[in-house]
Parts: sequence; C-alpha cells; structure tokens
Amino acid sequence: MENIDKTLDINQIKQYLPHRYPMLLVDRVLTWESGKTITAIKNVTANEEFFNGHFPNKPVMPGVLMVEAMAQTAAILSFLTMGKKPDENTIVYFVGIDNVRFKRPVGPGDQLKMDVEILRVARGIWKYKAVATVDGQLALEAELMCTLRSTSDETKTATTTTGETPVGA
Repeated sequence: MENIDKTLDINQIKQYLPHRYPMLLVDRVLTWESGKTITAIKNVTANEEFFNGHFPNKPVMPGVLMVEAMAQTAAILSFLTMGKKPDENTIVYFVGIDNVRFKRPVGPGDQLKMDVEILRVARGIWKYKAVATVDGQLALEAELMCTLRSTSDETKTATTTTGETPVGA
C-alpha cells in the first residue's frame, strides 16, 4: 500500500491499532516506507496517568511503556507493509525482545521519536530494530519480535507454548 503523503495523524493511526487512551502511545507517523522503515512520535505530557505514581517528585516515563510505544509503531509498519488494516479479529502479539537498552530518562515535555526498521519476516514472525530518541539523544533501543494472529483462533493462542503476549497486554 503506497501512501503519497507518508504521514498518519491520530485518527488514521487508530485505524491500524486497537489501542485507545491511555494505552495508545503513538501520536503521529512522520514518515514510512513499505517493507522498510517508519518514524513516529509520542508526545509525553505532564497529564499522563503513569506520572501520578512513577514518580510523583521526579516523573519518568516507565521503560515498559517506551518499549510498548515502539512495538505499536512496529505494528503500524507491518499493516502498512501488508497493505491492509486490521479487522476486529486481528491482533499483533509481542513474542520477543532482545538487546533492550535504556540510555536516558523520558519525562513530561519530551517528544519520543521512534525509528523502526524491519529486519526480517520469517514464518509469520516480524523482527524489527527500534530506536527512540529525545532531542536527538538516544533514549532506548531494542530488537522487537511480533506476530499477527486471528482472535477467532483462540484455541491455538490459548495453547501456545511461545509465551506470546499481546502488544498492549
């Protein structure tokens, strides 16, 4: 699916992800290239629910949510690459993460810029290299692995031995 504009606003993003506030962690897609890369942003505001407890006197975005934002960005790239939008029976599962490194804290007022690259797709598993920066400084990096499944195939998902966790779970 080729998109002349190569950007997606929040309403278009919602067509590719089932997540909604407060778990929708991608605010805008700046650019993407089918089968290759995507760049998206998460605007981190002082009003984020997690800052109430993480941490009240020194607010820091939880690392797991930064990884989740990159996984959501990767899921959007996968759907754009396949040239389709998910239906109510399609879900992206997080199946692995390697080499995650947190390099700087992210807090209110920061804009998390996420660059995700498809490394390979094999046997239904998508592997990505993901890097997130704030003001050009590396915040975190990781290799992510995801797979797309049909929720109508709940028996297979319930009996899987791969330890699959839904993106957003």
